[in-house]
Amino acid sequence: MDLRVTYHLAGSDARDAARRAEDIALEQTVELAADAVPPAIAERIVGRVESVEPLSDGRWRAVIAFNPVVVGGDLPQLLNLLFGNISLKPGILVAAIDWPPELLAALGGGPRLGIAGLRALAGAPDRALLCTALKPLGLSAAELAERCYRFALGGIDIIKDDHSLADQPPAPFRERVERCQEAVARANRETGGNALYFPNVTAGAAAALERADLARRAGCRGAVVNALPAGLDAVRALGESSGLAIMAHPSLAGAFFHADHGIAPEVLLGDIFRVAGSDAVIYPNVGGRFTFSDATCAAINDRLRRPLGEVRPAFPVPAGGIDAARVPHWVERYGADTILLVGGSLYAQPDLTTAARRLADQVRRHSHG
Repeated sequence: MDLRVTYHLAGSDARDAARRAEDIALEQTVELAADAVPPAIAERIVGRVESVEPLSDGRWRAVIAFNPVVVGGDLPQLLNLLFGNISLKPGILVAAIDWPPELLAALGGGPRLGIAGLRALAGAPDRALLCTALKPLGLSAAELAERCYRFALGGIDIIKDDHSLADQPPAPFRERVERCQEAVARANRETGGNALYFPNVTAGAAAALERADLARRAGCRGAVVNALPAGLDAVRALGESSGLAIMAHPSLAGAFFHADHGIAPEVLLGDIFRVAGSDAVIYPNVGGRFTFSDATCAAINDRLRRPLGEVRPAFPVPAGGIDAARVPHWVERYGADTILLVGGSLYAQPDLTTAARRLADQVRRHSHG
């Protein structure tokens, strides 16, 4: 089976659009003019334009089929094939991907845990999960651990490092992880709860693997990875090497999201992040600090959860300004297979444990299995 990629592209007329589609098929594989490609290579390696149809306002939908042999089993090469050189040409959008099952398997098979595995870790078989982020950068490890303890005491399921917490002097990675994991364990002993702490292990390739291993040895069951700054294959490698659940953060992804150029948010965050091995994917929710539409959020949720060969579904994690008071609405809107990431509106309240407990009680009341 072929890897079918739907591109939206500019074209002055049908002929121009067809020419541009052929250019993509050649540029993304052999980088030669058609008449310079040996027939056997053209047959087996060059992308095949299957259709070019009008959209509106000078835009066209082109479906191009690629032989999975061009990808191998390699995530960096997958990205290179989908949007490598053509990212440098104007007006091309990766709008959809149709994945052959054997390619999904070759790329690592997606999330190791997925929704069911994360639910088992959190001890929450059928309700929406709650997540919050440790903030702000600049607090000491002890201060962050105290916040961790208070959130865990209040019943937050996953307390994650803010994506900007790395290995900085105010809260060095090792000390922060040990203190925060101990704080969560202490809260769990006191409440009988099952709160989880996910440190941010994003770093250069070797350091990220070391940090994930340190987190695992400290007792952590998951980690946060800034998937694009770290490199998408880091998501797969970190999950495989450490056994930790991986929550992917969308830092840098906005560089791809333009109306007529880039990779559609639901394709990058929904399909590609999931295929790369993310058990949960954070994205900016509608109505928050960022500009995603309701339709885009629904599409990301769908891509993360829908059947995809043998690939496990992953949790959507809407974030970016979710008001604690609106959490019941989002549980109703998105359903139980969602992790709601609530930050600033918890910190705005005078007592973190009371605020967290009130929120956790709401979610337990409003969730539907």
